Amino acid sequence: MSTGRALVPSLIYAALTTSIVSSLGMLLVPSIAAQLDVSVSTAQWMLTINLLVGAVATPIMGRLSDGVNTRRLLLIALGIILIGSAVAAAAPTFGIFLIGRALQGLTYGIVPVTIVLARRHLGVGKADPAISTLSVTVATGLGLGYPLTGILASLLDYRVAFWFATVFVLTAIVVVWRWVPADSEAGSSRPFDTAGAALLSIGLAGLLITISQGSHWGWLSAATLAAAVASAACLAAWVVVELRSRDPLINLRVIKAPDVLLANLTAIGLGAAMYMSLSTISIIAQAPKATGYGLELPLFWAGFVMLPLSVGSLAGNRLVRRLGPGSMTTMLPAGSSVMAAAALMIWLTNDQLWEVLLGMLGFGLGMGAAYAAMPALVARNVAVSEVGSAVSFNQVLRTVGGAAGSALVGSILAARPGEHGITVALGVAAVATTTVCVALVVNQVRVSRSPTQPA
Repeated sequence: MSTGRALVPSLIYAALTTSIVSSLGMLLVPSIAAQLDVSVSTAQWMLTINLLVGAVATPIMGRLSDGVNTRRLLLIALGIILIGSAVAAAAPTFGIFLIGRALQGLTYGIVPVTIVLARRHLGVGKADPAISTLSVTVATGLGLGYPLTGILASLLDYRVAFWFATVFVLTAIVVVWRWVPADSEAGSSRPFDTAGAALLSIGLAGLLITISQGSHWGWLSAATLAAAVASAACLAAWVVVELRSRDPLINLRVIKAPDVLLANLTAIGLGAAMYMSLSTISIIAQAPKATGYGLELPLFWAGFVMLPLSVGSLAGNRLVRRLGPGSMTTMLPAGSSVMAAAALMIWLTNDQLWEVLLGMLGFGLGMGAAYAAMPALVARNVAVSEVGSAVSFNQVLRTVGGAAGSALVGSILAARPGEHGITVALGVAAVATTTVCVALVVNQVRVSRSPTQPA
């Protein structure tokens, strides 16, 4: 296979790193708590620290990917994730394990970097199908990664799952080194916005700590309020700095473009609503039947609940590719409509495994369409030199939305434990998804009736 023909498959393989590492999450919290002798609430930090580092690293990696050493950046990031996976697999204590999980957090920035490489080497017209495929690689891979993680952890040990991730990342490094071409003069070498990066990093860290730990610390506790105030101050200062900078970390003026703004607002809303449903379904799958809502699936089978998500996202992505670039704006309301229908169905009926699996298939179909459209809309509405930072910002908003959804589920279940809390959590997710869907449909109708809409 020539280097040119191997480019997109190689980038997809590298992007699957995010799925493999992400699947080492919710399913393994109980196992890691037991084997490393910590409480389940303490073990939840394996998710929080990974998310924090990812939120901080993603916009920085996105900005750096707009430069001239994007392939090298991808290799370095994969190398750090490789080290993190090995450290987590061999960690003798929970503290060292968290260091490994922190290093793995760079995986959130992998997809934006691969999108930049696709846009750069394929050109504007040919890049759209590749970008839409890369954007749903995470969802597709999760449907495969979760079952694999469940099998390895249940039959062998959680460490084996992390060693598998180590080997996979190593093969991804080899693939990128062999088949992704070196950068050309297409990249830029603008000064790096250190002040903007610092302010955004601290602001996002404070925001995610507030969201993820507020239910544990207490929403009105001194620690939660301090994190929230520090986050708000840093993010406000970051906006001022970015608007005044000649070479901002993220060009906020570009983000105001209608299609880009639409994609970013959708990323927050669907990220929160989807994560609420998926995290609640994960609880339902493993909870005992005596709870009144649990399916009591063993760890071996619990991961397979995510498999229809993978199948659906593949189908949704293929639909977007078949309809072509002109369908990108339409696919946002269409995809969100399918996700809303799936969320409503799971809220109203989740007593049987087949009902949950059908709902997950619906989530996958909607997500495959909507998530494929978002980065493609962003990429085609910004200059080549801004693709990395603009797409990575969209990814960060998905992450922040997902963290908010996860925290909200935790708060609901803490306040209303048991079956009633599960019902409320699924209801809130369904209402949130429907709200996003209605907003997108109204916007689509408004745009279609506008006499000045672009061709």
